[in-house]
Amino acid sequence: MTLGPDMTREFDVEVTTRPDLTDAAEYARRKIGGLGRFAHRPVLRARVKLTELADPAVSRPVVAQANLDVSGRLVRAQAYGATATEAIDLLEDRLRTGLERAAGRRVPRRKRMNPVAARTAGTGLPVEERRIVRHKSFSAAPCSVDDAAAEMDLLDYDFHLFTELGTSMASVLYRGGPTGFRLAQVAPCPADQLAPFELPLTISSQPPPCITVAQAVERLGVLGLPFLFFIDAAQGRASVLYQRYDGHYGLITPSG
Repeated sequence: MTLGPDMTREFDVEVTTRPDLTDAAEYARRKIGGLGRFAHRPVLRARVKLTELADPAVSRPVVAQANLDVSGRLVRAQAYGATATEAIDLLEDRLRTGLERAAGRRVPRRKRMNPVAARTAGTGLPVEERRIVRHKSFSAAPCSVDDAAAEMDLLDYDFHLFTELGTSMASVLYRGGPTGFRLAQVAPCPADQLAPFELPLTISSQPPPCITVAQAVERLGVLGLPFLFFIDAAQGRASVLYQRYDGHYGLITPSG
């Protein structure tokens, strides 16, 4: 693919940092702003956030997060490092992969340790202090497993709550199992009932538990999982509770 002149130029990057990471802001602008040559369309807005966790038990305390608006398409990445430079370098690598996938280029999926599990294991935040501090919603527009995997890669997620096209059922695609990807559904269905897909996949035979949000919080803390797919007993809808990089929780529910 030949890139036009607007796509080869560097783009401006808004960097938000804590005071102790201010010196890394210019490095982040230069590294991330130079990724325009990998984008298939102009990057309209780029935001980077640098945070350092206070817990001394965390081996990679610097968190680098980025959101790129590529002509209306979101490409997101998150990385962790022992230093700000390391976190930014890893962030640059993840964003480059996301931009190449957004451009339709074939980029092999890398096998990697689940970063959610890696970061939450060392936060040191006591279970009794954890709270739900982020509430997200997901679109009910149905898509195939392959489309969900592509979206998961672009957004650098390790799980993705979506409506599966063939069954019209709330489902979670996540990294795991012998094939590298696993699918869980509200009511598990055989593979031949799903919309056609090519992703190597194993399908969970267990439906998610029907519990309250409070019970989900308790269960996630006890089991030490990176996320929990469940049916909210009060609302009767599929939800995902997950642990954030800071040790607190986020809750994802259907939009509307």
